[in-house]
Amino acid sequence: MALTLSVTPGAPAAGAAPESAAASAALPDDPFFAYDRPPEYQVVAEDVHVPLRDGSHVVCRLYRPGDTPTRPATGRFPGIVYEYTAYADNAEAFGDGAAYFVRRGYNALVCQARGSGESPGSLDPFSPQEQRDNYDVVEWLAAHPASTGRIGQMGVSYGGHSALLVAVNQPPHLEAIIPMNGIHDWYEDTIYHGGIYSARIRDWQRQVAPDTLRTYAEHPLYDDFWRDRSVMSRWDRLTVPTLEINGWYDRYRDGMVKNYRARPGNVWLISGPWEHGYPEGQYADIGKGAYLAWWDHWLAQDPDAPLPATPVTSYEVPGPGAGRGWRQFEQWPPRDAHGVTLRLGTDGMLSRAAGRPGTAAFDVNTESEPPQEHEQVTFETAPLRRDLVLAGDASARIRASFGAEDGHLAAVLYDQAPDGTSTRITEGWLKASHRDTHTDLAPVEPGRVYDLDVHIRPTHYRLSAGHSLVLRISSDDYPAIDSSAPPGRVEVSTGAAGSMLHLTVHNARDGATS
Repeated sequence: MALTLSVTPGAPAAGAAPESAAASAALPDDPFFAYDRPPEYQVVAEDVHVPLRDGSHVVCRLYRPGDTPTRPATGRFPGIVYEYTAYADNAEAFGDGAAYFVRRGYNALVCQARGSGESPGSLDPFSPQEQRDNYDVVEWLAAHPASTGRIGQMGVSYGGHSALLVAVNQPPHLEAIIPMNGIHDWYEDTIYHGGIYSARIRDWQRQVAPDTLRTYAEHPLYDDFWRDRSVMSRWDRLTVPTLEINGWYDRYRDGMVKNYRARPGNVWLISGPWEHGYPEGQYADIGKGAYLAWWDHWLAQDPDAPLPATPVTSYEVPGPGAGRGWRQFEQWPPRDAHGVTLRLGTDGMLSRAAGRPGTAAFDVNTESEPPQEHEQVTFETAPLRRDLVLAGDASARIRASFGAEDGHLAAVLYDQAPDGTSTRITEGWLKASHRDTHTDLAPVEPGRVYDLDVHIRPTHYRLSAGHSLVLRISSDDYPAIDSSAPPGRVEVSTGAAGSMLHLTVHNARDGATS
């Protein structure tokens, strides 16, 4: 049942640019994405200390529309907290991005979070203290003599998380946000994947916030420490208009989709074929005009500034040999998407037929390297007779026993071409003792069979006819998760009354809106 897969676990799904020349990077036929207007102002920059309620301050750079590079323009302007981040070394690059909006009549603020850069204090990423600081920054910008009082916030990664978290704190003058690559929950999205510590995050912790190496390890279960750093715990307070910019190759795609699904009445979702970071410079970039349209609509209150034509705009990522592009939908998953359940066969196949009952076993991988043949089991469909579009979440219900008092499951989906090469599509993970909840441990008795539901992160991906869908199950997926499962052997039940894979499939024709 083993299959050699020619990709590195933890690598992006298929790279930022689709492999097919037939894939289209053309923007959607939607006025929102074609929006722009010429610059009117110069950019005047000044360093400011923004006072905080506890008597401290954060250091920011304020960019204002100017008649010259040294003389601010008269009048009042809407404001954008362009980045609220711990990455002071990126200040100049953030300023270059902010300048686009400043030249078109916006004040913009780039801030160094408490304890980063020149801001005094201790850095505690996304903590209640940092959220209060961000709230105070929004209100300070609103009260600036050159402000209309209507403020937005945007940012990528750290700045995207910050924008979402300040929004659920509901500062009175925050009117709208644009989070890029943002969280729904810091625990689930970043630190503990399915209850398993993420190896990838440790280098970030060492470089940016070393204290968290201790504090995060002290909270392996989901408790108030994490609720205080969560958007999910306060979804009912995410009420401002929110334009989420998501990448289908990004590690935060699950959180961005979950935010949209929790708040479809005020969240718009744009998901492109992008890796982590700004879409700018990546394949199928949407440019800055769409962001300007958003700010002109909500902050400048321009009735001619459009919103997206549909709540969801998604790039259908083409697998090797497939050519698609941007699609627009009234909801996500698309209205005409449907579920498909495939059985994990004792013969190594993925199919609708249950087949004879049996087991497939693998050894636990305890090394920080790709699982070897004896450390994984794989299941694959027959070559597809027609294209298959995955459009939404997936889940694997794995019926399994473990040879130790705990265990890990990593479920990874691949697109296998007729020549045997494979492209990683998406993945999910689960610690066996977290199978019921992340708030309390469920004991694992060696040799006992348990049903474990592994959530697989969403995607919008087309497999071409002739290709096969492959599911790999192992104990490891380094560096997404630590190689820390206790040694032993895992047995997976197959065939009748065995394990299953649930997919969300969309078969809409090209050009359809659903």
